[in-house]
Amino acid sequence: MTVSVYDDRVCQLGEGPLWHPVRKQLFWFDILGKRLMTKLNGQAHHWQFDEHVSAAGWVGRDQLLIASESELFLFDLQSGDRQSVVPLEASNPATRSNDGRADPWGGFWIGTMGKNAEKDAGAIYRYYRGELRQIIGPLTITNSIAFAPDKSVAYFAETIDKCIMRQNLSKDDGWPIGDPEVFIDLSADNLNPDGSVVDGQGCLWNAQWGASRVARYSPDGKFMSAISLPAQQTSCPAFGGSDLRTLYVTTAAIGLAGPSEGLTFQCYTEVTGQAEPCVILGD
Repeated sequence: MTVSVYDDRVCQLGEGPLWHPVRKQLFWFDILGKRLMTKLNGQAHHWQFDEHVSAAGWVGRDQLLIASESELFLFDLQSGDRQSVVPLEASNPATRSNDGRADPWGGFWIGTMGKNAEKDAGAIYRYYRGELRQIIGPLTITNSIAFAPDKSVAYFAETIDKCIMRQNLSKDDGWPIGDPEVFIDLSADNLNPDGSVVDGQGCLWNAQWGASRVARYSPDGKFMSAISLPAQQTSCPAFGGSDLRTLYVTTAAIGLAGPSEGLTFQCYTEVTGQAEPCVILGD
């Protein structure tokens, strides 16, 4: 597979790529730069914020639900207006949001973590039809939130433990059932699981921080293949493009100085991804 640069703007901490299925447009974040980024008709564009922003789900053609270090807020892409939806650890200035994704029921999962990766400072929350509830925690570095196409399980990672976890879900409303179990233990290979996305066949694609790659695993957790990238700190993949076969990958330049570090990449695959679900804000 041929990897090319999709966007050559350097992200100190690229994260949260989201292919908007209605707009046919990719959005992503530079967490440390406090920016939401995109390209429209080939032209680079961004919105600057005054706090860390990290992940989003789409609500309508022109609206995103964005996770920041203090809240979930509704953002209008046309006007730039921002409307608070619900506080997110707003009373704790030591934490920020990190990885997140909409679930198949219209909910939104978002992980938090300490700004200096303090042990057990974070958790995973689910926002669903007006309610924000902590569902998993405490955690240190929350990552890899993704969902199986049959709605049976969610995935998440505790990056410092080098494990991707699997969480059973209620097929009725998507709330977790029982305790999470280890899906993939990467400690023997000394790999650090960062963001993930699940394709239409139920296989999980995981960006592995520091390993310059995105690896694909079968629904039973077996390694299948990997895509090498020219940046060390791969952070999160997302499927997009007109046929959902383009894999976009964000990276991070923090602590590095190479010419490809922090860029956003693309690679055409033979695999079809899943369209991102719309977030439902109320009942």
